[in-house]
Amino acid sequence: MSKKKIDDIPLSIIEDAVKGKSYALQFVLSHFNSYIKTLSTRVYEDECGRKHYYVDEDVISRLEAKLVLGIVNKFVIRY
Repeated sequence: MSKKKIDDIPLSIIEDAVKGKSYALQFVLSHFNSYIKTLSTRVYEDECGRKHYYVDEDVISRLEAKLVLGIVNKFVIRY
């Protein structure tokens, strides 16, 4: 499986996401969903010393919000 990149998203979707169109933002969020889940994975150790992995939903929400704000407020398209 190849690594996902911003180049994999069509330019028209990126332009619409910068304009704040909800379908384009949803497309970008779904494109980076697995990466966001990887970043949100946490490990804790129980009283017996076993490691358990879980996905922190709060971190997912924060990362998604930061991504959307970054796209809408700061993203610049250079042709």
